Amino acid sequence: MAWNEPGGNKPKDPWGGGGDQGPPDLDEALKNLKEKINSVFGGKGGKSGGSSGSGGGSPWPVLIIAAVIGVVVYALVGFFQVDQRERAVVLRFGEYNRTVDPGLRWRAPIIEQFQKVDVEQNRRYDITEAMLTRDTNIVSVTLQVQYQVLDPIPFLLKVARPETILEHATSSALRHVVGSATMDDVLKDNREAIRVKVRERLDEYLNRYDTGLVLKQVVLDQTQAPDAVRDAFDDVSRAKEDEDRFKKEAEAYRNSVIPQARGEGRRLEEEAEAYRNRLIDSAKGDAERFTDLLAEYRKAPEVTRERLYLETMTQVYSATSKVMVDVDKGNSLIYLPLEQLVKGGASKARAPQQNGASSSSPSSAGADDGGSGREASRSLYSTRNGELR
Repeated sequence: MAWNEPGGNKPKDPWGGGGDQGPPDLDEALKNLKEKINSVFGGKGGKSGGSSGSGGGSPWPVLIIAAVIGVVVYALVGFFQVDQRERAVVLRFGEYNRTVDPGLRWRAPIIEQFQKVDVEQNRRYDITEAMLTRDTNIVSVTLQVQYQVLDPIPFLLKVARPETILEHATSSALRHVVGSATMDDVLKDNREAIRVKVRERLDEYLNRYDTGLVLKQVVLDQTQAPDAVRDAFDDVSRAKEDEDRFKKEAEAYRNSVIPQARGEGRRLEEEAEAYRNRLIDSAKGDAERFTDLLAEYRKAPEVTRERLYLETMTQVYSATSKVMVDVDKGNSLIYLPLEQLVKGGASKARAPQQNGASSSSPSSAGADDGGSGREASRSLYSTRNGELR
């Protein structure tokens, strides 16, 4: 029967108290709860008075519930997330078990542990050291190394500090290569060759040590001479650059002048060849013309002589401004200097323009006319039998 069921004689206290209806006693309630817990886990139930009315129940339901809750918590704790850029290495009892790819993964807690590595991160570090070259000079070299994690297993398990090993290997390779070169090679002449040799040696070291790292780029960032002589070496470097620049300019000038000179020489050769051919052809033509003329002269000497004379005079006087007047039945030829007469007429026409409204005197005009007449009279010359000799 329930403690408050109707029809009972006295209402029962659910906390195990007496029949009064007052509030329950807190100490009594805690005592009853303790007794129930003891009865569940194998203790003796009942009240302190020795009654066995609150006897012990079975502990298995509570144990099963506790076990289920423990399994659920254990399973939830075992999940972990691997990002897209990462790879996770799972260890079972401290020994390598497997490598997991990106995604939501599970491992057995306490039994298995995991370590994640970013395999796509571009890692880098710079090293700057002063080293002795082959010709006993000190140079300062700054080298930049870029690398990635290629295999997470040796990176995490085979080597204790792989990045520290890489730094030491870089220093060793750089000192070996720089120590085998001269100062000029390091500063300006063979910088690229030194960078390539350092990378090859560093790749060899990483493969030998099996660090799980791979080189992406090795950059020879800066090479400098010691501070005490840096200015002198800078002057030498600038002089070397000027020398190279002058050589390139001279080479460019040579490449532009030589083809031009060759073309000019070729043009002169072709012009000379054309001139030679023209002279030969002209000489051949003159010889053939003279041969034809000789044949005609032998047929009619007088007519041929007269024709040659007229053609010659026509050719001579066609390019001059002078006129020869032959006097019929006379022994003289009149020579008229038309060029001077034309100049005299032009000077007379310019005189009024220069003097403005003033007019020239008749005496000066008469003098000009007289001068022209005297000049014409002096131009007369005699011939013999009306022929020019």
